[in-house]
Amino acid sequence: MQMFRWGFRSLCRSRTAGSGVYSFNGFLPVASRGAHLGRKPAEVPSKVQDFREYHFQSSRGVHDIRYQIDQDRKSAAEESVDPFALVSDELSIIGNRLRSMVVSEVPKLASAAEYFFKIGAEGKRFRPTVLLLMASALSMPTPESVAAEVASSFEKNMRTRQQCIAEITEMIHVASLLHDDVLDDADTRRGIGSLNFVMGNKLSVLAGDFLLSRACVALASLKNTEVVSLLATVVEHLVTGETMQMSANAEQRHSMEYYMLKTYYKTASLISNSCKAIALLAGQTTEVAMHAYNYGRNLGLAFQLIDDVLDFTGTTTSLGKGSLSDIRHGIITAPILFAKEEFPELQSIIDKGFSNPANVEAALDYLGKSKGIERTRALAVEHANSAIEAINALPKSDDEAVITSRRALVDLTHKVINRTK
Repeated sequence: MQMFRWGFRSLCRSRTAGSGVYSFNGFLPVASRGAHLGRKPAEVPSKVQDFREYHFQSSRGVHDIRYQIDQDRKSAAEESVDPFALVSDELSIIGNRLRSMVVSEVPKLASAAEYFFKIGAEGKRFRPTVLLLMASALSMPTPESVAAEVASSFEKNMRTRQQCIAEITEMIHVASLLHDDVLDDADTRRGIGSLNFVMGNKLSVLAGDFLLSRACVALASLKNTEVVSLLATVVEHLVTGETMQMSANAEQRHSMEYYMLKTYYKTASLISNSCKAIALLAGQTTEVAMHAYNYGRNLGLAFQLIDDVLDFTGTTTSLGKGSLSDIRHGIITAPILFAKEEFPELQSIIDKGFSNPANVEAALDYLGKSKGIERTRALAVEHANSAIEAINALPKSDDEAVITSRRALVDLTHKVINRTK
């Protein structure tokens, strides 16, 4: 198979005077043929190497993130910020709280529940970072008529409640990972042995249930029925999405619309509804809450689309889990769906399933000849653009901390599109 190398220009910034907004210039990836790679027939790992040895080329307007910032704002917010560093102190606090929240009277259950909350195994903590930044981005000035002491107490209480949303979201997320690993019979997660591999399926399922119960207790403590409803809906969506994936018929497996709905349920619903919950706890309007929701929804979809690409182009070491995991489990994702539009003969291979390595090999051949990877990246960028538009639509603010946090949320879309693991 001829090797394809995808062009990816370095992510950079540019300014446009008077624009006052952030933007993602559209991506239209281009591919060029590379040299043949030696491989043994029907050896899937060698085939995968073709996808991994990609080099990103550039052309004007291709894979270029440009942040257009009002030049009149000569502030620290204009400088590039590390979103994770910006909230690192709070992430540590949340990490400590999570470890204390999963303590159980049964040592075995406690050990299982804290498995992915232990220092060194927490993962990227992407979702808590998004939510803490969103909380800062939606901060409103305190009326001058309010006493400073009262205002400080109110703001501290609100921030604690918003941190609680970040904790709840992370517990729901980890619970879903534990359950997913059982369903997928995974043996690695976050670069270490998966819990089901280390402690068995039964304890892994129970640990996931335990985390969900602890999340429910924390959610109830907020005493906000709208927020409770939002997060309860998220759990329903996670179950619905997993069931859609397991029970899809032949027609649904070939449908991009079905795939995107399932992706929303399994990935984007959690972050979008959690962002909305952050806005509601901040006392924001319904309109602002929807902007927060739309940011989370589109960021979540972009994240999963890039995840689908990395399943083909990444390595087990970089991903912290097995590569080619989806296709080996018969899960059809965006790159294959796009490739099928160019090569309809792929449909018969998909219908046969991928238990036979020869079918995986054949599917990778078609994917290599198609623009499936490029089109998936382009779709991810569309959603990243929409996430940035949601941030631009937030009410204007002159507060330096608010501006910096909004810039960090835009920078996160950069990181999502450009990530390699």
